[in-house]
Amino acid sequence: MDFTQLNYQLGQQFGLTFIDPQQFISLLLRFCVNLVVVTIIARCFYFPRSHRRDYTFIFILMAMSIFLLVSLMEGEGMNIGAAMGLFAIFGIMRFRTEAVPIREMTYLFMLIALSVVNAVAHGDYHPKADYWDGVGIVTILFVNIAFIFMAWIFESSKVMNQECSRIIRYDNVTLITPDKREELKADLEKRTGLKITRIEVGMLDFLKDSTLIRIFYDDPNDVGNSIARFGRMPKEM
Repeated sequence: MDFTQLNYQLGQQFGLTFIDPQQFISLLLRFCVNLVVVTIIARCFYFPRSHRRDYTFIFILMAMSIFLLVSLMEGEGMNIGAAMGLFAIFGIMRFRTEAVPIREMTYLFMLIALSVVNAVAHGDYHPKADYWDGVGIVTILFVNIAFIFMAWIFESSKVMNQECSRIIRYDNVTLITPDKREELKADLEKRTGLKITRIEVGMLDFLKDSTLIRIFYDDPNDVGNSIARFGRMPKEM
């Protein structure tokens, strides 16, 4: 019994076929390409600067999950919009409990977009008209290489300015006047140990003799973190 007869009998009895070689090989190739590219972006570009294994794991697992979901649901009972909406709900439920930095969210959306592109990028043969319609291997490889190139060029310190910022609650409001800006900068550099490039003074509280200050400094190894967003100690701590 060949695959054609086996697929026909299984389809008649259970509504499932044993295997579609063309579809399976296409899915396997795109799965491998997506896995390699997602791992390169997450492990080679994101991780070296952040050293966050938890986010690296989330990026790879969520990207591959969305790839498989969109690949198997395309053209069936659920469309791509419904599938992405489902994962958006799960993403909001998970990430709303933690202040996720904008860099991590950018990587997450980029890898989701890459996985969706790889999931829907395939060719379909129309036997009656005798032509192929869809996306070829060269186009898929070009798109994936473009994603890698974008991640590399924006993570490169030679291309992008690596200026970082941090908000500080400062306790000496006598130094916030414009004529004492150099003294303020020297005091902040002494306390933080950072080479500050510029300073922005925010809200003032003369009753508590404090102010909020955003400092800017150049440090390629510092990409910020979620705890720096808190202006006060969280209640959970």
